[in-house]
Amino acid sequence: MSYEFLQTLWFILIAVLWIGFYFLEGFDFGVGMLLIFLGKKDSERRAIINAIGPTWDGNEVWLLTAGGATFAAFPQWYATMFSGFYLALFLLLVGLIIRGIALEYRSKDSNPKWRSLFDWMIAVGSFLSALLLGTAFANLARGVPIDGRMMYTGNLFTLLNPYGLLGGLATVAVFLLHGANFLALKLEGELRERVYNLSKRLYIGAVVITTLLLIGTYFYTDIRTKLGVNPGVTPIASYAVLLLTIIFINRKMEGWAFVATGLHIVLTQVTFFMLMFPRLMISSLNPDWSLTIYNASSSQYTLTVMSIIALIFVPIVLAYQGWTYYMFRKRISTKKDSLVY
Repeated sequence: MSYEFLQTLWFILIAVLWIGFYFLEGFDFGVGMLLIFLGKKDSERRAIINAIGPTWDGNEVWLLTAGGATFAAFPQWYATMFSGFYLALFLLLVGLIIRGIALEYRSKDSNPKWRSLFDWMIAVGSFLSALLLGTAFANLARGVPIDGRMMYTGNLFTLLNPYGLLGGLATVAVFLLHGANFLALKLEGELRERVYNLSKRLYIGAVVITTLLLIGTYFYTDIRTKLGVNPGVTPIASYAVLLLTIIFINRKMEGWAFVATGLHIVLTQVTFFMLMFPRLMISSLNPDWSLTIYNASSSQYTLTVMSIIALIFVPIVLAYQGWTYYMFRKRISTKKDSLVY
């Protein structure tokens, strides 16, 4: 395999890892943010947590794998992004940690104050993680200050620009809707009806903020020169399936509603990586200083070995995770004897 082919292949594989993470952890974060608003009593909140309890930690493996693959395949990308976005990534890690601790320890004590504290930790951790991820990806599409030595020269406040924050809010809004559609699949009874009613309001927020992000993308990124004024089938389909989601919600077709929001997330991420390729980080100081798959990659030998390992182990991991979701496919009730978390 040629060196250029391997560089392109690993760009695609890392994109797939991020897309998988956004799809799976998207409804996880959405469920976490909805916990304190949907659950009116302890048994209801336990049912909501049980919807993601067996699988949430497995979903986060996609993030770890994406980071590890970036380090191995494109070390300069990893070095520039993780050093430049250090404080933002540290806050993301804090969000993931407090969320993980709360999910594991909430049920260890029946004291209402104890459980309420951990419920808020789940919600805040989920919100912070979703907001920071969306802000980071929006900034990557917009471009960040990188000098000729491939060094990030900005700070945390550089990332908190209007377009970056809009990307973060859009991610939060879409994840909320995605999480609500997932809960409609998993819950039953009165709690499920409450999810349906909330989904209609979440849909409005997701469409409005996503529309603003779409408009902002034409002003703050180079999409017009990279993809054209008509960006192609993928971005248009992404927006279209989001608009169609309300049809499935109104008809209580929760499976199709979940597929629609999931497809919107997937197509949006595909659009992002289409906009980036072959760049990895766009320099807002000078386009020639941008990191690309060519000037930031590992050696041909390293990429070859990684490809062989990925070919062996990725199908095993996918099969195992698919089996996990199949085993925990049943709906969840608020009966206390059926709740684990």
